[in-house]
Amino acid sequence: MPEILDQARTQVLENGVGLDQAGVLAVLNLPDEDVPAALQLAHEVRMRWCGPEVEVEGIVSLKTGGCPEDCHFCSQSGLFTSPVRSVWLDIPSLVEAAKQTAATGATEFCIVAAVRGPDARLMKQMREGVAAIKAEVDIQVAASLGMLSQEQVDELVDMGVHRYNHNLETCRSYFPNVVTTHSWEERWETLRMVRESGMEVCCGGILGLGETVEQRAEFAAQLAELDPHEVPLNFLNPRPGTPLGDRPVVEGKDALRAIAAFRLAMPRTILRYAGGREITLGDLGTRDGLLGGINAVIVGNYLTTLGRPATADLELLDDLKMPVKALSATL
Repeated sequence: MPEILDQARTQVLENGVGLDQAGVLAVLNLPDEDVPAALQLAHEVRMRWCGPEVEVEGIVSLKTGGCPEDCHFCSQSGLFTSPVRSVWLDIPSLVEAAKQTAATGATEFCIVAAVRGPDARLMKQMREGVAAIKAEVDIQVAASLGMLSQEQVDELVDMGVHRYNHNLETCRSYFPNVVTTHSWEERWETLRMVRESGMEVCCGGILGLGETVEQRAEFAAQLAELDPHEVPLNFLNPRPGTPLGDRPVVEGKDALRAIAAFRLAMPRTILRYAGGREITLGDLGTRDGLLGGINAVIVGNYLTTLGRPATADLELLDDLKMPVKALSATL
């Protein structure tokens, strides 16, 4: 077994201490024949420090398209020629989406808006929407509304939003190649306020944006420093009309290396399958990732791209004897 995996067995599996940036890079550089061993170790780490349960989540877009930011991977930017028009979802549709999500067995429902940050109209609709969902659906509500002020953080806490998603997207050194209309540091500041508010922090990113392997390791180390409750791991699904629309899809073996490496960097974190896994990994790779450190999935469709049917993921979890996390009776 490679030296880095021997080190990780003692440091991560036995002691619960994640790999540093150099260790993550060593895992990302493992030859193909050692990837199964890395995935097996990552699975053991996940089982020891997180347990066997898998958290299932559905997401819905409250405001789609027309975003003023220039995130180069995103078809919701109003600055690109991507075919996503700006639309708002009404409250009854939001509640219905939450009901459909809960019907799959999901415990988490995330409301997302394509904005730089929420304005008064969006915050009002969030307040009404969260109240309507809580009145009718037994599900936890999360939100992803861009960069926040302290006042907005406090308001979301008051609404009963228990988790906030704000992805760093990529490492600090590569971020200016992906976004120019705001900074990595601005995103970090929102995450700091969210953490201090008591809301759970959900923060991940997208692999395959053009970053080097070294920068991928840097990203894992920066996420580990943030220590979020959850890390959604996306793989670029190139969108027509965006600056990254012609980038190649991440190779399946590289995606699996990354899953193992991120798990070994963050042994206690919820590591969630998010966008792009269908085209990057397919059915077999999806299974390999669930047996290689992943312990949460987004079911159904994503914000602007199609996912696998929710039933396919739930059947796979049942086949793998991985129990779906139940909603806490104390909520």
